[in-house]
Amino acid sequence: MIELFEDPREDKKSDRPAPASLVKFRQVSQDAQKGAGEARIKAQKDKGKFTARERISYLLDQDSFFEIRSLMESSCSDFGVKDKHIKGDGVITGFGRINGREVAVYAQDFTQLGGSLGLAHARKIADLMDRALEAKVPVIGLLDSGGARIQEGVDSLNGYGEIFYRNVKASGVIPQISVILGPCAGGAVYSPALTDFIFMVEGISHMFVTGPSVVKAATGEEVDFDTLGGSHPHSEKSGVCQFVAKSEQDCFRQVRELLTFLPQNCYEKAPLESTSDVFDRPVHVLERVCEMDPKKAFRIHHVIWRLADDFGFFEIHQNFAKNVVTGFIRLGGEVVGVVANNPACLGGALDCDASDKAARFIRFLNAFNIPLLTLVDIGGYLPGVQQEHGGIIRHGAKLLYAYSEASIPKVTLVLRKAYGGAYIAMGSKYLRGDFNFAFPSAEIAVMGPRGAVDILYSRDLKAETDEQKKELLKEKLTKEYSDKFASPYQAASNGSIDEIIEPAEARAKIIRAFQVLRNKRNPKENPHKGNIPL
Repeated sequence: MIELFEDPREDKKSDRPAPASLVKFRQVSQDAQKGAGEARIKAQKDKGKFTARERISYLLDQDSFFEIRSLMESSCSDFGVKDKHIKGDGVITGFGRINGREVAVYAQDFTQLGGSLGLAHARKIADLMDRALEAKVPVIGLLDSGGARIQEGVDSLNGYGEIFYRNVKASGVIPQISVILGPCAGGAVYSPALTDFIFMVEGISHMFVTGPSVVKAATGEEVDFDTLGGSHPHSEKSGVCQFVAKSEQDCFRQVRELLTFLPQNCYEKAPLESTSDVFDRPVHVLERVCEMDPKKAFRIHHVIWRLADDFGFFEIHQNFAKNVVTGFIRLGGEVVGVVANNPACLGGALDCDASDKAARFIRFLNAFNIPLLTLVDIGGYLPGVQQEHGGIIRHGAKLLYAYSEASIPKVTLVLRKAYGGAYIAMGSKYLRGDFNFAFPSAEIAVMGPRGAVDILYSRDLKAETDEQKKELLKEKLTKEYSDKFASPYQAASNGSIDEIIEPAEARAKIIRAFQVLRNKRNPKENPHKGNIPL
């Protein structure tokens, strides 16, 4: 009988030569870690891009990455793919930690077959997503790929189908984040589009269904990569991506910060964070809102910053549909989602894009048990032929649906004005707002007082021929209408507003309201609702 261990208390490195099997394993493992070799790695770096493994190390907590299926390779026998014995098949998959919390991560390796997606590549990603869904942890994809692997034919397309299916199954159950760090073209763009948040980096990120050469052949239009599918058109015009970073390091910092506001899954609440900012801190500067003409523009960010713990606001979709602002703050240490009209852009009016932006964000909050604060300063829907033909009725209905569907705690504050159907759409009591507050100067009515007077007293105004007297009459009638029909006291008297509050006490009132609603919904009893792209 062989004595395998001399002393169980000792475990020292042996001076004996390593067994042949161990030597072989170490060599294979090292080769897999090296990727496609120095030449291709240099080409990647010459483009100003990190390697896949460098990206993972920047994103995750130090020494927390736990790789799986590192030796998996393609079984494709055509065009010599199998003979190349590419370990990992162009994608690195595994688990790690961000701020001490578990995440699943995959990173496509452009140095290996251009990061193209073959069947083995797809199976690795699909397997990781299955495990993430079972473990109830977020999934982060670092995408840098030439698209479908042509050498593998329809198998590569089937691989995309497997990933899309899992994106949908995981939607609303675990947070899904896509980080575009190179090309993302053709069918590959639809996996990110199915996830909750997309990050892009200026100069290196590109997303498009058909590339510039195909566009030129099909339509005759000449366009470069950045203009067609760069970070600016997708963050400002299409709304495809929510975040734009100046560099890869900045991008990973933003991803890590975003995750501090999110729960691990739909069965939990977002993490509580301690703060030295007292909950009843008075915000006297908000009294200036009561002094402002309702038509004057101002950035709603100034209100959000002053309400939030430590004046912190993490904005989502900053460059898209700026007439509505969305993002995360903390109130009393609790994460709260904010949807706010922004008078600095289009007077804060709702249009097609703003309705989509707000509706999808609200549905995300509802899926992941994050309370909602709505700040209202809106004159109505944006008028115009373009909006009507663009489907403002259809898009606006999405916002109504999202507010009505949401069973999370909902607190609404009307700052200066809330007119017409837009008043109802912005978290009103009749879409089941839990606590609806208003400042003393708020105007809540079917329409603006001056517009209402023009309609209601058109005959009286036409009868007055003296322009000066007509203007005085109009001002008198406007004040009478405002006092009787547009006053917050009128809204409070019929229950449309729960309470008219002191602006300086807004922070304390809102935090107290959310404290009352803390147990409104038990996350474990929350029925699963996917976050469909709107």
